[in-house]
Amino acid sequence: MTDADLSPAPSRSRLWWEIAIVLALGLGQSAVYAIVQLAYRLTDETPLADQTATLNPSRSDREIFDLIYQVLSIGFSLVPVLLVCFLLWQTSRPHLGRLGLDGTKIAADAGRGALLVLAIGIPGLGLYLVGRATGLFVAVDPAGLDAHWWTVPILLLAAARASLQEEFVVLGYLFARLKQLGWGPWTIILTTSLLRASYHLYQGPGAFIGNFAMGLLFGWLFQRSGRLMPFLVAHFLIDATVFVGYPWAAATWPDLFGLPG
Repeated sequence: MTDADLSPAPSRSRLWWEIAIVLALGLGQSAVYAIVQLAYRLTDETPLADQTATLNPSRSDREIFDLIYQVLSIGFSLVPVLLVCFLLWQTSRPHLGRLGLDGTKIAADAGRGALLVLAIGIPGLGLYLVGRATGLFVAVDPAGLDAHWWTVPILLLAAARASLQEEFVVLGYLFARLKQLGWGPWTIILTTSLLRASYHLYQGPGAFIGNFAMGLLFGWLFQRSGRLMPFLVAHFLIDATVFVGYPWAAATWPDLFGLPG
């Protein structure tokens, strides 16, 4: 047994401070900005249905600096992922077991993730179209980058970033820490689903509903399996398809996926 194994468990107060810091560095910060942005959108003269949210905007009118800024943004946004890995690292194997990662059954987990894409992606697309028709969603432009040789790789990295940042923190980290605080399974599932829905509010109230439902499903399944990989795979595949496939979808079905004029 190592010295680390003999160290006392962190106090409840320390755990709450730790959770607050982790969230303030990433998703909690995003949730606050999303709530403020929704308030801005709802009080703007332009109707919600005629507004646009760009997920991966260009960051410079000079190509090389746009690429540099994109890479830097993706890299620094993964710092909270590194932090939770550091906080929950165990000296014995599996080192990230409390995050639901043990390095086994990778192929089976990837297959489950691919099946989740069907369970989430198709209903999510339908909800978005209904939300656009009813004015509950703003028009979402997932790929605001200009066409360069690096555009698709950057969009794929952006999809990976979203998957890692959200699932490591919302499922892996918060489930582990809230269990330590004595929370019950459904209290954790509902709370993490509310967080997941909140930082998508910049897309409109419809996004809150859709992501809350996704959080309930992901949370329930993660609570049963304790394996994070399927959700990392599913989230990446959904976002990669949306980010990379959007220009084709907008050109093919402009009435459905086109942006407001």
